[in-house]
Amino acid sequence: MNNLKVTRKNIYLIAGFALMFFIFTGSKVFAVEKIGFFNLRAVMQNSNNGKKAGEEFKKLYDKKTEAIKAAESELKKMKDSLDKQSALLTQTANKEKETAYQKKLRDYQILVDDTNKELKARDEEIASKIIPEIAKVVQAIAEKEKYTLVIDTATMPVAYHAKENDFTKKVTDEYNKISTSKK
Repeated sequence: MNNLKVTRKNIYLIAGFALMFFIFTGSKVFAVEKIGFFNLRAVMQNSNNGKKAGEEFKKLYDKKTEAIKAAESELKKMKDSLDKQSALLTQTANKEKETAYQKKLRDYQILVDDTNKELKARDEEIASKIIPEIAKVVQAIAEKEKYTLVIDTATMPVAYHAKENDFTKKVTDEYNKISTSKK
């Protein structure tokens, strides 16, 4: 029994020393982490460089869409013509028109596929220019304001975050200042 009392006493003594150690070694052990949030997509859409890139991308998209619509219209006319004339044409003439239509359809599909690839490549090119610049701004703000973690709410869904820790507007404003001073 006496041995048991000594053991408990030692445990309490060790726990007390551990508690005192944590208290006196500094508040870093118990420091509250400061977490910040921003929305990369919003910064890209609302910043001057992002708006400019968006307008250029829209022009390219509209131009490519126009070409696709023209090819689509021509394809539809060919199909309608083929459907109307198929009963009147000879089997050979019908087969020739069907072959021409199939070739035009393949050309159309290639055009759509190439356009999608080109638009995707252009989008990635824009992002590869803008995102690193925005990341530098986020890092500078985070270091200045002593954030220990910053989460992009556009790419990582967050169920809830305190709006006072969201500095999207600050990132956008700072990025605009930096991008205008480079010109």
